[in-house]
Amino acid sequence: MTNPYNVAVIGAGPAGIFAARELAHHDARVALFNRDIKPGGLAEYGIYLDKYHMKNGLRKQFHQSLALPNLDYYGNVTVGTRGDLTLDDLRALGFQAILVTAGAQGTKWLGLPGEELAGVYHAKDVVYFYNHLPPYSQQSFRFGKRCAIIGAGNVMLDIAHFLARIKNVDEAIAIVRRGPAEVKFAKKEMEYVIDNLDHAALDEEIKRVAPIMQAVHQNPEAGRATILEALPHALPKTSDTRFRFIFLASPVQMLGENGKLTQVEIEENILVEKDGEIKAKGTGNKRRLDVETVIFAIGDKVDESFGLPVEWSEFVKNPNPRFPIDGHSYESPFEDIFVGGWSRKASSGLVGVARKDGINASKAVWGYLQTKQASESNADALAAKLKSLGKPVVWKEHVKKLEEVEHDEAKKRGIEEFKFDSNDDMLKAMGLA
Repeated sequence: MTNPYNVAVIGAGPAGIFAARELAHHDARVALFNRDIKPGGLAEYGIYLDKYHMKNGLRKQFHQSLALPNLDYYGNVTVGTRGDLTLDDLRALGFQAILVTAGAQGTKWLGLPGEELAGVYHAKDVVYFYNHLPPYSQQSFRFGKRCAIIGAGNVMLDIAHFLARIKNVDEAIAIVRRGPAEVKFAKKEMEYVIDNLDHAALDEEIKRVAPIMQAVHQNPEAGRATILEALPHALPKTSDTRFRFIFLASPVQMLGENGKLTQVEIEENILVEKDGEIKAKGTGNKRRLDVETVIFAIGDKVDESFGLPVEWSEFVKNPNPRFPIDGHSYESPFEDIFVGGWSRKASSGLVGVARKDGINASKAVWGYLQTKQASESNADALAAKLKSLGKPVVWKEHVKKLEEVEHDEAKKRGIEEFKFDSNDDMLKAMGLA
């Protein structure tokens, strides 16, 4: 038997593609299912829009993986309790193991008043919008002149980058629950927006929060220095957008008129030490900022309707795994279902981390498969099931055709990259409409 094991991998981002590659190299027959038409996931639709060199490098690696003869790609197919296929469907089709690498497709909100107002968004939706992922690419977003971003990580800086260099807003305000000593972004990402930073406002903010930081033995000047580390390699600003921080503050509600956001109310925090950890605690002191847009860059959660148990925004892992990798469990409560990448740990790291986690997940899957007997191919049953969906299913050769069309379109327009904004246009370009 050429391929003695049949494995389904759900999600074709870095974790899923590299996991599928490893399993295919082990001589398993791998079916890679993807909600989107294009493979790539985070690498295609999560990296900032003009990082062309990075994206193209990853695409080459993805092409090499997808070219493996025992790895099949099925795009435009959703898996889940409300999807085209359920987990039970995959089992019935003869897949001996299922690896879920579908990322964190749920939207994480804080449940604050006013989240439904026009102008209030989740960062993931905005990132998908400017990276041309349907249907987000076709949605209407209200980016006003004054925008607040909730968070202190790399995604917050990506949003600030977009607001300053693409939307040319008047002001982008990062609202950070903790102090400058605990920001989570990388120096490299700060290089894109630091030339727009209001230094006088930063100095005033450091001065304001210094006593609170010192009370828990944090160094305000060290925090300031961390933020300014990117200055020597700052990219020259292309707009007059004023970028500034408000530290030790949490949003408590959004307010609006006629369904549109006009203000965000924030509560000032202090820092307290408890059980050896520094935590932010509300003071009850509140103030309001006039803004037209609020974007929450607070991480993501998995899709609760997928079909696996969820706890604390993540799929539940088996606490006593049979096949642990580096001390981590990649096993769900069901012995034949595994999780990797952001499906294992939501919003954890970028492409390199997702890749490593996917590879580790594949090792756990392979360990499990060694306890099973060889299985006949499920190709005919799968083909019949996909045909019964009554919708176009995208294969590897279709993806190649789409990339050729988009490449030619970019060349014709004299731009670095072109992407179709709608699934219908992509399917038409592939001859699948």
